[in-house]
Amino acid sequence: MTALKNDRFLRALLKQPVDVTPVWMMRQAGRYLPEYRASRAKAGDFMSLCMNPELACEVTLQPLDRYPLDAAILFSDILTVPDAMGLGLYFETGEGPRFKKVVSSAADIEALPIPDPDKDLGYVMDAVRTIRRELNGRVPLIGFSGSPWTLATYMVEGGSSKDFRKSKAMLYSDPAAMHALLDKLAQAVTSYLNGQIRAGAQAVQIFDSWGGSLSAAAYQEFSLAYMQKIVDGLIREHDGRRVPVILFTKGGGLWLESMADSGAEALGLDWTCDIGSARARVGDKVALQGNMDPSVLYAKPEAIRAEVGRILASFGHGDGHVFNLGHGITPEVDPAHAGAFIEAVHELSGQYHR
Repeated sequence: MTALKNDRFLRALLKQPVDVTPVWMMRQAGRYLPEYRASRAKAGDFMSLCMNPELACEVTLQPLDRYPLDAAILFSDILTVPDAMGLGLYFETGEGPRFKKVVSSAADIEALPIPDPDKDLGYVMDAVRTIRRELNGRVPLIGFSGSPWTLATYMVEGGSSKDFRKSKAMLYSDPAAMHALLDKLAQAVTSYLNGQIRAGAQAVQIFDSWGGSLSAAAYQEFSLAYMQKIVDGLIREHDGRRVPVILFTKGGGLWLESMADSGAEALGLDWTCDIGSARARVGDKVALQGNMDPSVLYAKPEAIRAEVGRILASFGHGDGHVFNLGHGITPEVDPAHAGAFIEAVHELSGQYHR
């Protein structure tokens, strides 16, 4: 494989010295970019875009052609895994993702297959290989998956939910069924992420979007325990390099210490957590990724710059920080404001690495 021209993202995840703090944005390939909207129109719909390796590559690279980002992230969706398990993913205008089949019983769970990444999700593996080839060593490529708990909520609810009533009802009234579902999903996600690593992903992130909806006890038992299983089963050395793992639980700031014991190299933080306090709590165990409120990007560039400076100062001197938003960039953001954000991170962070 081609040597990396810019490896500061991977170095920061491993807490190695860097010249400036690396930066990327969750959902950096997305609707805030006019070129993304054009590619999506060309594909016809969102899933057709995900399932076309050439177009998935095109939109993955679009933000890198605009901004000096330090990593690319595979363009895909967390729900490709339940779709490959036969649930029939589709997108309803104005309602988000939906499934044709819903998981509601132990028999439904028993019937779910564990997808073969190369056969059932081959379009994702093809996209990873295509993106790696086209990147040609510019920056590292991040692969990703949803966490078992997050995927389970969509499968049991049949789509998005505000209160997770069906998922939590199963968790509390039939914990054995929920554990069976989560165990199957942990196996599927481990296989899926290992497929991405073999295809060329140089770091992976587990998105636990809805772990923060759980109580402290339920989080440990039904979310973190299964992410731990995945971390334990991942390929950690490939292509002559360590493959770092990032765990990101939105709303997980209460549980950073136990997350830091998972074996992951880094934890993603949302914006409700002070990054300096988080660093004091986890010590040298893990790198930290985050954590500017995405809504700051609606502000003027000078306000964006000030908030970047505040977060960098809160983290302080030393390595082990990947700058990111505390969640994904939103569709209405002015692309010029995203550019001001990235520029500010690189310009202001050098002083913390001397």
